Amino acid sequence: MAKERRFSTLLHRKATRLGRRNWFGLKWDVWSVVTLAAFAFLTFFVVYPLVSLLLNSFYDQTGKLTLGNYWEFLRLKYYYSALFNSFKISILATLFAVLIGLPLAYLSTRYQIRGKGALNILVILSLMSPPFIGAYSWILLLGNNGVITRLLHSIGIPFTSIYGWQGIVFVFALQFYPHIYLYVSGALRTADSSLEEAAESLGMPAWRRLLTVTLPLVLPTLSAGTLLVFMESFADFGTPMLLGQGYKVMPVLAYEQFINEMGGNMSMASTVSALMIVCSTLALFVQRFVSSRKNYATSGMRIAKVKPLSRKKSWLFTIIAFVPASISILPQATVIYTSFLERKGPVFHRGFSLDSYIQIGYKVQKAITNTFSFSLMAMGIIIVMGVLISYVLVRRASRLTAFLDGLIMIPYIIPGTVLGISLIIAFNKPPIILTGTWIIIVIAYVARKISYTVRSSVGILQQLDRSVEEASISLGVPPMKTFFKTTVRLMIPGVMSGAIISWVAVINELSTSIVLYHGATATISVSIYSEVFSSNYGTGAALATILSVCTIISLIIANCLSRDSRTIA
Repeated sequence: MAKERRFSTLLHRKATRLGRRNWFGLKWDVWSVVTLAAFAFLTFFVVYPLVSLLLNSFYDQTGKLTLGNYWEFLRLKYYYSALFNSFKISILATLFAVLIGLPLAYLSTRYQIRGKGALNILVILSLMSPPFIGAYSWILLLGNNGVITRLLHSIGIPFTSIYGWQGIVFVFALQFYPHIYLYVSGALRTADSSLEEAAESLGMPAWRRLLTVTLPLVLPTLSAGTLLVFMESFADFGTPMLLGQGYKVMPVLAYEQFINEMGGNMSMASTVSALMIVCSTLALFVQRFVSSRKNYATSGMRIAKVKPLSRKKSWLFTIIAFVPASISILPQATVIYTSFLERKGPVFHRGFSLDSYIQIGYKVQKAITNTFSFSLMAMGIIIVMGVLISYVLVRRASRLTAFLDGLIMIPYIIPGTVLGISLIIAFNKPPIILTGTWIIIVIAYVARKISYTVRSSVGILQQLDRSVEEASISLGVPPMKTFFKTTVRLMIPGVMSGAIISWVAVINELSTSIVLYHGATATISVSIYSEVFSSNYGTGAALATILSVCTIISLIIANCLSRDSRTIA
């Protein structure tokens, strides 16, 4: 009888535990509150604005339900040409980024070239600044009156300027090829060399081994890098706006429809934005399809050895590797150099001066304050949410948390211009009006950049053994106290490294800020954009230098923290 009662009691307890979970597998405890709060935030500030934007695209100016906006987009060349232009620029930029990044990654991982550390630093430095600063720097170098333009003219080489679609592709390719380089380099370093050695032993030429063996092995990683380049090229607003000179692409078209139609046809801005969402999602599915069809796995037990080279070949390959890296770093050097040049109005003169920095001290001081205050507030929210959400995703995995993980990544694949317009459509009327306030900017930053912190936090949490937490609980420490005093402390290096990457992305954000700012809420990136358009290149360079220095310091800190996290792991 005692055994039967004990068995009955166990069944009752199990039934009670099951009864506390719904069909999603969500256990009703403090972590269920965290999960529901995360869902509430993402639903209210991501899903609801995007749904509002999509619905708004089906209404005309009078509020009548119609498909006329889409028909007008497909009928008028002014609209549909922007879509073709966006695909043209994004595809070409991706192609050239692959042509630069892939050979560079192969050279640096397979051959003993000189200065690999310096090469990696140059590549990362060229990636860290936002594209619109690169575009501005290339205007100073290759614009109508640029330094290199004047030099080419002086030696009789005909060159017009960097303006136009060719210049946009040029800037994008040099800005984004580091994505390809970093992705492929990592894959090549860990790829199993046995297949390449087997192909070589069968007499296969080197070029054929590269095409038929090596490339298929890194194709999933390469496709992920190409997707990132394509989507960043497709979504970027600043570079086409600065260099396009009338060459319309989708982000510029959406922005112009938005600012020109504040009292009228907002529905066309919604239509353009909706089509951008469709295109971004389609690109993601294409990448997933390609990588799933061509996915190869190796044991990784035999890592390829770095091949030694003769002195001449070593110098030749080193020069070939450093050429694109040196060219891509020119914008950074140009911005810093010109910020200290003496100037009179928009014209630079010989000699150095701090006038540009003195001028920004009283001209755009508010923008500097806004940038760091908005970013610090956003980072505080991102860190707290990132830690809690990552714990839910890893330690409380269920169908519901898997869905939450997908929601977090939605803002990552959506262009910043689209997110900004959707937030204004959603919160530009009662009962909640956030348009024109700093609150909506901070919310946009959190929604758009939290994925970096969540991903890094998930990564380090997956490396932490559950036994540490279980040991703490078994000693009588409550679960929540164990989380804050043990788990969070072990997560700090990974959390902070991801948070600093989010910080870098936030302080350099233009696409969202340019849509959401309102006079007193302008940021540094918006001010740089405004200064360049008003030909105040000196103050623009000084502001860009401030962003660059902050980015460099942040990346150094992130690198130190990532080393600490590897040590802990």
